[in-house]
Amino acid sequence: MSEPGAVLAHHFDDMDQQREAATLGIWIFLVTEVLFFGGMFAAYVVYRTAYAGGFAAASHHLDVTLGGINTAVLILSSLTMALAVHSAQRGARGALIGFLILTIVLGSAFLGVKAVEYSHKFEEDLVPGPHFLFAEAGSRGAEIFFSLYFAMTGMHALHMIVGIALLLVLLAQARKGRYGAHYYNPVEVTGLYWHFVDIVWIFLFPLLYLIGRH
Repeated sequence: MSEPGAVLAHHFDDMDQQREAATLGIWIFLVTEVLFFGGMFAAYVVYRTAYAGGFAAASHHLDVTLGGINTAVLILSSLTMALAVHSAQRGARGALIGFLILTIVLGSAFLGVKAVEYSHKFEEDLVPGPHFLFAEAGSRGAEIFFSLYFAMTGMHALHMIVGIALLLVLLAQARKGRYGAHYYNPVEVTGLYWHFVDIVWIFLFPLLYLIGRH
């Protein structure tokens, strides 16, 4: 028997089984995401070893202040997401809606700052391709660095966009009163995804922004 507001899929015996399957499913998905990002991190390690000087010189063209602000924004968004999950578990509908909105706002702010950073790189001709311009020594390593920078931060930003879309769906459902102490698994698994995306950035920030800085 499913509880009010909960939706029991036909292929599950009860809500507990459905909850366990969803939790297992998100963890398996996150393992595949670790493997996906792991490949890019491995490429970063190989090329940074080969072009240490070029990577360090290129890294100094990234805005540490903007990167630091985005790091703080994502850490705060992890807090608001955790509070959203906690609110759902307590059946606090108003708090759940509020924390979901805050998480969406913070995620959007992160993307806004990242868009500003990208625009700066286009203005400085630091986008890999025929118009790439790097006057300092180690231009070959610098172009590889910025190729990895756009690939890694771009994929991270795409995951952020997906996360915000999921949060908007949760917000719409929360306003209808679907989630509460009896049923909050969608909020919980989305929270796990959001925390994973935040953790990826925690690794990206020092690897990309802080090379050769003391």
